[in-house]
Amino acid sequence: MIRSLRTAALGMEAQQLHVDTIANNLANVNTTGFKKNSLEFQDLLYQTIQSGASDRRDGKEKPGEIQIGHGNKPISTFRSFSQGTIEETENPLDMAIKGRGFFQVQKSDGSFAYTRDGSFRVNGSGNIVTSSGLFMYPEISIPSGVSSLNISEDGVLSVLYDGQSESEEIGQVELSNFMNPAGLSAIGGNLYVETEASGRPNFGLPGEEGFGTLYQGYLEKSNVDVVREMVDLIVAQRTYEINSKTVKTADELLAMTNNLKR
Repeated sequence: MIRSLRTAALGMEAQQLHVDTIANNLANVNTTGFKKNSLEFQDLLYQTIQSGASDRRDGKEKPGEIQIGHGNKPISTFRSFSQGTIEETENPLDMAIKGRGFFQVQKSDGSFAYTRDGSFRVNGSGNIVTSSGLFMYPEISIPSGVSSLNISEDGVLSVLYDGQSESEEIGQVELSNFMNPAGLSAIGGNLYVETEASGRPNFGLPGEEGFGTLYQGYLEKSNVDVVREMVDLIVAQRTYEINSKTVKTADELLAMTNNLKR
């Protein structure tokens, strides 16, 4: 009974983390480029009370054994990089990646981060930056006097100057990819950084093998499925409730045991 108390408590703790994960997913339903997280569980060590070889009768061996588990624990979170819905914004600097790949941006300390958020802007110096002011890398600067801007599916950025009829190429958008994108570490701000689990980044152009294409004037929305998250939330809530009832039942059994001498 003491074992059941501990096992049920571990189950409640695990489901609490599950609810926290779901809450974060739901909170980011409208976050551009957000990728949902799911919590993965693992059962704990088992105690073998009676092995199959310990009870032999007439030279026969039992085909099974008695094992009691000790609950479960959260082992990791898995981030799904499935494609989110692509919505039109009509902003010429907004870019959505259809397929694999990340935009590379340079942080203030000179290190690099990666994002699926393609809502780029132009700062006072004409550089293309994120909404937080981080530079796109490789850096692209838009000159003054531009009347229109075009970004092709393969990432070629061209502009049309006032009074001219032919456009001019001024830069190339590059993408990065990883062997294991789920191993990237999220640092907030729609940014990820590489880890040993993700591997080193591979660089390429949009449309090349292993890289998606760009859609100008569009943004990739969150890949969170609200209906699925709500169902998972109900399941987690019911599981937490059942574990709490297990704690109550184990406590009642212990109380009965304590009262046997009375």
